[in-house]
Amino acid sequence: MPRLAVALRALALPVAALLVVAPYTPAQAKAEPKAPKEFVALRDVDPTIRQEIRYFTPHNFTGDPVDGYRRPMCILTRPAAEALHRAQRQLLRRGYTLKVYDCYRPQRAVNDFVEWAKDLDDQRMKGEFYPEVDKTRLFEDGYIAEKSGHSRGSTVDLTIARLPALPTRPYVPGEKLVPCYAAKKDRFPDNSVDMGTGYDCFDTLSHTLDPRIKGVQRANRLLLKGTLEKLGFVNLAEEWWHYTFKPELFPDTYFDFPVARRSLSG
Repeated sequence: MPRLAVALRALALPVAALLVVAPYTPAQAKAEPKAPKEFVALRDVDPTIRQEIRYFTPHNFTGDPVDGYRRPMCILTRPAAEALHRAQRQLLRRGYTLKVYDCYRPQRAVNDFVEWAKDLDDQRMKGEFYPEVDKTRLFEDGYIAEKSGHSRGSTVDLTIARLPALPTRPYVPGEKLVPCYAAKKDRFPDNSVDMGTGYDCFDTLSHTLDPRIKGVQRANRLLLKGTLEKLGFVNLAEEWWHYTFKPELFPDTYFDFPVARRSLSG
């Protein structure tokens, strides 16, 4: 046998043995965390509540779908979901429906927000969501934080729509932006009632009881507030859309399982 062939054969034997002992496989994705059994899909508790999960889409203050949102669905702890069901029953009798924008939010999504806020060059969505706020102040002014109550599973962002409510048209990336505090007829269309600003409007006009919000807009905010507070929800005073069901099942735990049906144990 020629010397070269012998050498190659000798080299191949240990390599083959190595492959038997430790075969090459593609890098395995890290196993995704799962939700505790106390978490449910809101649609399983009340399929009549409308869902428009903004962070699954590019129509949010970052301009991109947010990390961790695998499906456009609302996940909550069961007590919070059941309380929303009771609120929905009351509102349906008056010709309204609840509509949720965001529910449980994984920590990776919050991290995504933080990284976006640090990128001062990315101001694609400023014209709609923070037209009067300098991006350098988002942390100082409290619009962005490294932790969110949403990650504990009992907080929801929501509004009210009058029935029948046609679906809101999709946002087209690059379309002209209108300030979130503009008149309802001028800002991005939403099938909800007029709350005085759009959702996720980084402006003091979003404060639930801001005295500049009057008339029908104030009445709409108070209808949402009054309905939810009687059922155990607490409003964040700076955001008319933000409510937390109390007592929270997980007051000190910030979860990171993805927003997806497969994250649920049921």
